[in-house]
Amino acid sequence: MRINSLKLFSSRHAQAGLSYPGYACAPYLHNHGSVELKEIWAKSKNIEEMYFVTGTFSSESKPYFSDSTNHYILAKFKNSELISKDLVVHNQEKTSFVFNIKDDLFQREVQGETNFVSVYYLEYGDNGGDLHEIANLLLKRDKIEIAGLGDMSTSCINASKFTFPYSENIVVIEVASEKSHQSVKKYCDQTRRDINRKGMTMTNLVSLSVLDKLK
Repeated sequence: MRINSLKLFSSRHAQAGLSYPGYACAPYLHNHGSVELKEIWAKSKNIEEMYFVTGTFSSESKPYFSDSTNHYILAKFKNSELISKDLVVHNQEKTSFVFNIKDDLFQREVQGETNFVSVYYLEYGDNGGDLHEIANLLLKRDKIEIAGLGDMSTSCINASKFTFPYSENIVVIEVASEKSHQSVKKYCDQTRRDINRKGMTMTNLVSLSVLDKLK
C-alpha cells in the first residue's frame, strides 16, 4: 500500500544528471512516428504505465499551445533523461510535453482506476507555506491518488510563437474514479477553486481524460 507523504522539499527523486520520474504526453497523430513511439514505450522498462487520452487545454493555456491536438499517449516514466531522448528521435509537428515530478506531495490508495490526470501551474515561485496548504487541500479530496510538484519541458518540430512563463511551477494530480470524465473534471475544477479561494493562484493547463490503458 502506498503511504501518504508530505515531503515537499526533499527532492527525493533527484538522481545523477538531474533525472526525474514524471509524465510524458506525446500527440497521437495516427502516423508512423506516433505508432512507432507507442510501440517503443510499450516495450520500455522506463515506462511504468501508459494510456491513450483526450487532452483539453484551458482557455488560459491554449494561446501558448495553439498546435495542440485531441489525442495523446500519456506515459508515466521513471527517468526523464531517457524520455527526452525518445522525444528527440520522434519529434513531431504537434507539441509533446514532459512533466518532471521533482517532489511528491502525496501518494495513496484510492478506490477505482486512474481515469483522469490534471495538470496545473502556479503563477508565482516556490512559497513553502502555500505549497503545504495546497498539499493539505488536495489531500482532503478523496479521489486524488497522486499529487506532485515539478516542471515542464516541450518538444516540437515547429518553434512556439510564445514562451510559456510558468513551466517551473507545475502541479500534477492523478484521479481515480468510476464516474464520467465530465464529472471528474468538475471535481477537479472545484478543487482548483477551493485552492484559489485561499488566495493561491493555481490555473489549469491541460486535463487528460483516460480512454484506454495501454500498459
